[in-house]
Amino acid sequence: MKHEVRETKMPTYYGFVEEFDHLKVRLEDIKLATNNISDDNLIGLGEFGMLYEGELYLPGGQRVVCFKRLDRRLGQGNVEFFNEISVLSLYKHENLVSLLKICNEGDELILVYDYEARGSLDRYLSEPGLTWARRLKICVGVTHAINYLHDPGDTRQRVLHGDIKSSNIILNEDWTAKVYGLSLSKKFGTLAYYDPQYIEMGILSKESDVYSFGVVLFELICCEEKRLDEIIFSDLKEQMDSCSLNTFSSLAYRCLKKDREERPSMVEVMKQLEIAVEQQVSFLSLF
Repeated sequence: MKHEVRETKMPTYYGFVEEFDHLKVRLEDIKLATNNISDDNLIGLGEFGMLYEGELYLPGGQRVVCFKRLDRRLGQGNVEFFNEISVLSLYKHENLVSLLKICNEGDELILVYDYEARGSLDRYLSEPGLTWARRLKICVGVTHAINYLHDPGDTRQRVLHGDIKSSNIILNEDWTAKVYGLSLSKKFGTLAYYDPQYIEMGILSKESDVYSFGVVLFELICCEEKRLDEIIFSDLKEQMDSCSLNTFSSLAYRCLKKDREERPSMVEVMKQLEIAVEQQVSFLSLF
């Protein structure tokens, strides 16, 4: 079986500036929106820069947004900046983070996204407020986004994410999942989520994204390496339909198969999770 490697053609600098000129926002406006990029507006530290909150005037009026200020000292520069813009300007989906504006004045590289009120999924893994039903909803949303990237249709090339993990899944007020982190790709992925065959062969594939998502599935129900029935978060056990859990856990194990050919496609992952949702809904309707 031939595995497809993600290939991203980087635009030249001048071609890039001209192509995405409509997205540019002045650094002066960003400074006004963030009190001169103040620590008071700091909402998070990403792997390659700081995240700030602020209000920016956009078509339709004033809007709360998130500014990702890349820090070259942490390893991210023009290539990753261009890569994320190139992908997010072409690929639009309700479960992908929306790129609104960009700034590349002087030494500054800043990406402007929709502000998602709840932040990243990793903050909630052990929280009782993240119910089993919500966890299933989040998983389904992520699979829709990844499947869209893997098979966008028309003439666009497929995109391999390469760094799927709970901190790259952002949640809005309604717990809707938004996939993030497309700039990092295979070069800067997180080892704990890596496909073992990618580590061995250095070839990224659709199945690599499936493996990484399988790690996320296990994070959503447990966090230690013991028997599954012994380590499911106790608060979740009372909420779970046994059929829904069995569908979910069986799928998670299949995603982590060492042999890529034994892993399900993202389409199958999506369908199985939707079945788990239906089983959970039927269970709750009994009460």
